[in-house]
Parts: sequence; structure tokens; C-alpha cells
Amino acid sequence: MKTFKKISIILLFVAALMTGVQVQAQTLRDAEYHSMGRISPNGTVRDANYQSMGFFDKNGNVLDKANRVVGKVKNLQIYNTEGERIGYINTDGTVCNGESLVLGKIEKNGKVLDSEKNVIGYAQGISFEWIACYFFFDFFK
Repeated sequence: MKTFKKISIILLFVAALMTGVQVQAQTLRDAEYHSMGRISPNGTVRDANYQSMGFFDKNGNVLDKANRVVGKVKNLQIYNTEGERIGYINTDGTVCNGESLVLGKIEKNGKVLDSEKNVIGYAQGISFEWIACYFFFDFFK
């Protein structure tokens, strides 16, 4: 009986751990609320078919699915591979290109708006930088 109890506790713990990881990954949605993909807390980006599209590493690098660095995110600034700033995110969620032209905004409720305030997608629980890279800078296409 003790062995059964231990095995039950271990299985319950493993199930809770697996569920916790799945719950934390956030789905990115388009304006019609269709799933476009997911960004996991570890930075992995997957398309709607769960195929890897790329990832964000712990150093702020943005990598494509072939592990090539295609950009960098640092202090709310987004850079290309030549080190040129190609965009940035203001603390209010406004996303601008390198020339300070507003490309859109990421609202606290998860709505992603273009420069004309049209809803182009939804995302919640993911850092602004990652959402901006996905929606505005096409790092993963």
C-alpha cells in the first residue's frame, strides 16, 4: 500500500508539473481570434501546427528555426544582426520602428493594435519585446 501511495504521489506531481508548463505557454491570436502560434515561457515560438519557428534566448537574441541570430532584444530596444536599432517599445506598450514611427501598440489587456488602432492580434502573459518581434518585425517568417 505504501508503494502504491508513493507512485500515486509521484504521478500526481508529474501530471501537475506537465500541466503547469502547458498552462504557462501563451497563444498568439490574429484579429479574428484564430490561433497563430504560441510562445512558451522559455522563449520557444511555435506556429499554429506546433512546429518550431524560432526562439528568444536568455541573452536577448532572436533566433530563427535554423538557430541563426536574426535580431536582438535589449532594454526594450530591438536590433538587427548588424547592431542597428530597428525598433523599440515604450513603457506604455507603443511599438516604434528605428525612425520613431509608431507601428502599433500592445495594450495591457493583450490586444495588439496597428498604427491606425486596428486590432491585428491578441497575446497575454508574454513580454512586450517578444510580442513586438512576432507581430511587427517578422523575425520568424
